[in-house]
Amino acid sequence: MSSVTVVAADLGVSVQDTGRPGFSDLGLGAAGAADRASAALANRLVGNTVRAAVLEAVLGSVALRADGHLLVAVTGAAAPVAVERADGRVRGAAPFAVVGLEPGDVLRVGVPATGLRTYVAVRGGVDVAPVLGSRSWDSLARLGPPPLRVGDVVPVGRDADGWPVVDAVAPPVPGPVVLDVLPGPRDDWFAPDWRSTLSGQEWTVTQDADRIGVRTSAGRPLRRADERVGSELASEGVETGSLQVPPDGFPVLFLADHPVTGGYPVVGVVTPAAVDRAAQLRPGDRFRFRVV
Repeated sequence: MSSVTVVAADLGVSVQDTGRPGFSDLGLGAAGAADRASAALANRLVGNTVRAAVLEAVLGSVALRADGHLLVAVTGAAAPVAVERADGRVRGAAPFAVVGLEPGDVLRVGVPATGLRTYVAVRGGVDVAPVLGSRSWDSLARLGPPPLRVGDVVPVGRDADGWPVVDAVAPPVPGPVVLDVLPGPRDDWFAPDWRSTLSGQEWTVTQDADRIGVRTSAGRPLRRADERVGSELASEGVETGSLQVPPDGFPVLFLADHPVTGGYPVVGVVTPAAVDRAAQLRPGDRFRFRVV
């Protein structure tokens, strides 16, 4: 069986797949890749099944040595990619492309100019031991295979199901990121102008941003309806993409490792495609909401 050895893992590298849905009654969220579309694209590029596990690297900064003949692909935040041969020679490579590695080659992924999370897929998938049916690391529950460290040897599995698929990748749209929001279920807890407040200004990602969620700030907070001021909401279920609004009025956008319940009202839920875009936002990045 082939494998890769971790040569560098500077800012955090975890194993992720499509997650472990169905355990919310046990207090466990689904977890899985934060940017699901980018993880799925990486798998398609190397011909893997949709459930194959990939590596999710924060700000790139990962290097992997091939211990066999391998096909890999790098997607997500567009990071510089290079292959260092065993004899020290370096050849160029690129994200969003299929890259062949020979035994001893080192795939080096640098820091992307924009975006937060980069995905590395290996043909056959990452074959670490699953927990409750998933190979995903859940940072909130501390469940699943732990983040990788230098020296770890990661087996490659047999989760390939066909020839690699070459996808067309749309260029990023200039300007602020726009996140589409579906209203509810607790939008009635907020003043009638909540839509214009949410969509009529730019928002900024604060320093509190991880796989659990993204805290936001802006010039004007969301205000509660007069009859709701000082009210408390019983804890209820929340989904990936939920915009939970604490008393300060600045929403928290829940990502892959969010808790399964929350006690603050959810004004809206970000669409699945917008969740993927949100997963690539860095602290300090500006974006807009659009109520749809």
